[in-house]
Amino acid sequence: MSDFLNDRNSENNENRENAADPQAVREQSAPGSDAADRLGTDGIGKLLLRFSIPAVSGMLVNALYNVVDRIFVGRGVNELALAGLSLVLPLMTISMAFAMLFGVGSANLISMRLGQRKRKEAENALNHCFWLLAIVGVLVMIAELVFLDFILSLLGAQEGSVALGYARRYYRIILYGHAFMMIGFGFSHCTRAQGFPVVSMIGMFIGAGMNIILDPLFIFVFGWEVEGAAIATIISQLASAVWVLVFSSGKNAAIKLRFRGFKPSIQMTLQIMAFGSAQFLLQFVMSGVQLLYNTSMGWYGAEGLGVGNGGDIALSGLNIAGSIMMLILMPVFGINQGAQPILGYNYGAKKFGRVRKAYLGAIGAATIVCTAGFIVVQGFPRFLVSIFAPEGSDALLQFTPTAIRIQMLMLPLAGFQIVSSNVFVVTGRPRISIFLSMLRQCIALIPCMLIFGRIWGLYGVVASAPAADGFSFILTGILIFFELKKLRAAG
Repeated sequence: MSDFLNDRNSENNENRENAADPQAVREQSAPGSDAADRLGTDGIGKLLLRFSIPAVSGMLVNALYNVVDRIFVGRGVNELALAGLSLVLPLMTISMAFAMLFGVGSANLISMRLGQRKRKEAENALNHCFWLLAIVGVLVMIAELVFLDFILSLLGAQEGSVALGYARRYYRIILYGHAFMMIGFGFSHCTRAQGFPVVSMIGMFIGAGMNIILDPLFIFVFGWEVEGAAIATIISQLASAVWVLVFSSGKNAAIKLRFRGFKPSIQMTLQIMAFGSAQFLLQFVMSGVQLLYNTSMGWYGAEGLGVGNGGDIALSGLNIAGSIMMLILMPVFGINQGAQPILGYNYGAKKFGRVRKAYLGAIGAATIVCTAGFIVVQGFPRFLVSIFAPEGSDALLQFTPTAIRIQMLMLPLAGFQIVSSNVFVVTGRPRISIFLSMLRQCIALIPCMLIFGRIWGLYGVVASAPAADGFSFILTGILIFFELKKLRAAG
């Protein structure tokens, strides 16, 4: 209670100072300020629709960056090229982890500072976000290009794997657009946090639309195979990055990106990293899990499928299953992202009843999406596989539909886990969010994968995912029960 009163007194003092400070008055009446203020006044249902629909659309479009590549590579090259894309997926997930570390971290900080009427601090976080994304993006690109062959040798492919050659050809080009990907994806979170979800959505539409057009052109017309898919991807990522940067430095943004006069701050960087650490660790651990999956497919694939190249075939099936899962979960991540500025602003403004209402609304919407996806994958798995590999081998068509059904048995519970983890970031306890994020992706999943693989082989590895999901759901439910109880008492 004393902390609450101290915060309230500080807020009152700041408001009095702002009243005497013309610059503060101008900041509060700056373009875009109304968009942020409505987060604390408009109806929760209306806000969730307004923010979630563009975010869901944007995340679906963002998923198409990878999924469209896989569909055209599977149809225009072969199913073993799909396995090559699976091999580099852990590396691409690590890149995404850094984008989310700085992008989600800055977005969380921006929405809270706007809720607290601290517009200068919010703008400082925005400017730090850009430079962190750009500098880390270039450094990672250089490091991975220099050590590319060594890194690829660690990706889990078995000796003599044809897929490894496709992985090298694809990822070598993808790296040249690494900074574009990080800026376009990471900075879109900051735009959404200011109250402009449609702007982020348009940027993703621009990139994905270009990718959909360029992929068939480069693969089927020019005959560039996996290199064509990679070139299409980096051109599309550049277009998305340019769009979001132009808006953020323009007059319509609530807070502006300013290239001049930037002063780096270790303290601000650490704050951003603290707020983004949960999503970063989740993505980073996911890359490790993907690597373990790749290695397990190689170990058990030949025996489980009864063919010599069973490891590569199993990798292709894993790629298809992962693509389908991505398309289902991206709307859930969109709902989560749409709820984030609402949760963050209202928590910063100490409107805890609105925080609870927004959380429960997001849970309901996410669960509907996951349940609908569950019905589709259980009912039509073979049709879904045919989208990626219409002329797939007998081994691929035997393994993949069964793997999809097993892997997604607990899919209806996924929405609850994703949204609930984000609540602890908003309430200023990222360690709990980190734990929940790692619970399913590491603490529960990896032991299940190792044990089930030893007992049941290839299909045991596949069955580890629903087992981990069930355990994580129970523990997440216990923790969120007590968190909601605290919010109810505070509000």
